[in-house]
Amino acid sequence: MAARTKPTTAKPNPIPSVWAREQRSPDQPALSRDAIVREAIAMLDADGIEALSMRKLGARLGAGATSLYRHVATKDELMELAVDEVAAEIHVPGADALDTGAPDWRTAVTAAAGSFRATALRHPWLSSVLGQAGLAYLGPNLMSFSERLAALFTAVGFPEPSGAIDAVLSYTIGMSTTEAAWLTTVARSGESEAGFIARLMPAARQAAAGHAHLAGSYAESAPTITDPVALRDSKFAYGLEVVLDGLSLRLTR
Repeated sequence: MAARTKPTTAKPNPIPSVWAREQRSPDQPALSRDAIVREAIAMLDADGIEALSMRKLGARLGAGATSLYRHVATKDELMELAVDEVAAEIHVPGADALDTGAPDWRTAVTAAAGSFRATALRHPWLSSVLGQAGLAYLGPNLMSFSERLAALFTAVGFPEPSGAIDAVLSYTIGMSTTEAAWLTTVARSGESEAGFIARLMPAARQAAAGHAHLAGSYAESAPTITDPVALRDSKFAYGLEVVLDGLSLRLTR
């Protein structure tokens, strides 16, 4: 009697990241991973993370979910790919610009933080998933983004560039997450941002009536209510200035 051979079992991916998995040859040349990621980003931008599923994505692409799994093994992998794709939109000034004295390091860091914020607001789901996308920093665009930041902060002369980068990114991601969530709420209301604020402001002022500092804050913001974009820009710039002021002290020690 011939000996039975044990069926071979595929070894699980030791690192749970799409960037660490061996890629299979596609069975459907017309359905590429790039096309899948582009359509997924369009769905995420329009309807958010909750609306994205492999089944819905397959229907939009005219393919079954099984076909998608030949290119992307899980939804988590799909999110990794989407995060890395939009990361290519973030601009970080080159460290060589510092050698000429224009722009100075604060201007360069402000430009990088502003580009990240603008990207996060174009893709409101981005900031909230950055910490949930597994080993997302293995992606080529995110690696390039991190490398450019490291080169910039190292050229400036920070004794601990990674700590300075973390400080700027923590502030930028935190503010962008809050701002994106706010704009998503406004969009769902069907109103303009100014109209949405105007409708809420009477109730907010009434609630703050017994709190002197809050009431004063609402009174100060009243003149800018007609231009909420400028108000959000101003708030982001103020907080970033505070962070950069603190980092400046690290350079002078």
